[in-house]
Amino acid sequence: MPRRPRRHQRLKSWPITFSPFGRALARMGSVSKPKRHSESIENHTPSSSNGFVKHPLDEKPEGSESSDGEFDGVVQADFAFFDPKPNDFHGVKTLLQTYLDVEEWDLSGFVDLILEQTTVGTVVKVEDDEDEGIFALATALNLSRYREQKCIIQLKDLFLAKASQEKGVADQLRVLLGEQAHNVGLLVSQRVVNLPPQLLPPLYDSLFNEVSWATEDEPTEELRNSFRFKHYVMLSKIYKHKNPEQKRKRSDDSEEAIVYVKPEDEIFHKLSSWSFCFPLRTQQPAPHEMKNYRSMGLIMAVEADKIPTFRQELGSLINES
Repeated sequence: MPRRPRRHQRLKSWPITFSPFGRALARMGSVSKPKRHSESIENHTPSSSNGFVKHPLDEKPEGSESSDGEFDGVVQADFAFFDPKPNDFHGVKTLLQTYLDVEEWDLSGFVDLILEQTTVGTVVKVEDDEDEGIFALATALNLSRYREQKCIIQLKDLFLAKASQEKGVADQLRVLLGEQAHNVGLLVSQRVVNLPPQLLPPLYDSLFNEVSWATEDEPTEELRNSFRFKHYVMLSKIYKHKNPEQKRKRSDDSEEAIVYVKPEDEIFHKLSSWSFCFPLRTQQPAPHEMKNYRSMGLIMAVEADKIPTFRQELGSLINES
């Protein structure tokens, strides 16, 4: 495996296209897009073959439309990978603003943990953009290493509370958050709604490569061991059909039982050891395309041994799309 490259890195530009259904999901998305400059970002092909690229959306906030009510344009921009740094605090906090729905918790402390862990974790920005808005974040935090932090205590309590009605799952979750926490990574992956899917494989490759490198390169045995994950626990968001039983009775129904906001979550869900859903307290008015769905939280546990399969299937999914 190649060693950790020096940051920052870039990939080629990708266009972003706004479809009516994409706009509908964007309106309901829990992640807020950092405000961008009003001018378009010029597309230029980078010389580096390694790295990350993202395409910012139009300057308008998510859910807004052009003067004629429809924006079907394409915007191109170069995106780059960076190690987290203190100056990223507000951008990362914006991405994570509704990570735990509307619960009151120590989000600022959680962001601090993410930014302090520079060996494992990636933030994605527009190349050479003075605003330095954060468009994506991927990291993994050891739940035992940070067990005394207020934000982690609150997060664990919330997870257990949501699982309390799930027979069997609650006990398994309690074990992972407790006696096995030293081998458990909280996988945090947040991004703007319209991130190009072509960026997903390099984003996750970067994360899992860094986890592997950290088991060899961290300065102490304790730190090296803190990245020897056996399980990943993750929280995400899906849209679940309001009437699944009625849907199954309709042979002509083309609607899916679950709509995954992030395509990789479908792979994680399939590979998970266990999972459960819970209703979110923030239920925004649904656009027409999502009228039969409601937003739900999804908590999953995935064995670390399944990550190579995940990476392979994610690459195939994106290449085929």
